[in-house]
Amino acid sequence: MIDWQNFTPLSAASGGLLIGVAVAILLFFNGRIAGISGILGGLFNVRKNDFAWRLAFLGGLALSATFWQMFAPLPTIQVDASLSTIIVAGVLVGIGTSYASGCTSGHGVCGLSRISPRSLVATIIFMATGMATVFVVRHVLGA
Repeated sequence: MIDWQNFTPLSAASGGLLIGVAVAILLFFNGRIAGISGILGGLFNVRKNDFAWRLAFLGGLALSATFWQMFAPLPTIQVDASLSTIIVAGVLVGIGTSYASGCTSGHGVCGLSRISPRSLVATIIFMATGMATVFVVRHVLGA
């Protein structure tokens, strides 16, 4: 259900625009796709002249919340899952990104904007799996 009282289309559109600009800058100036799982994974398989931009990109992600706080309060985050559930979910997402050769940012943002059929299939599978998981957890298991 959409919380229409707290719906903020301007900030959502601004955030989307910033993501699009960041993706375009990385692609045009560095020739790289802004897939977070690939960028993070590349830190563990270091190639020449490949470490600094990956670290800077991930550092920017980590520092973005601090930057945001200079202009507005951070939204309240509520996690209704146990630590073990979060760990299992993280492992399953990691396995999925490995099989799909990328994550939602790589396929969903970058791949779809490049009209990649493989990314379209991967994004459809990501979304369908997410919807099925929520249905099973909330309506079948009753959690």
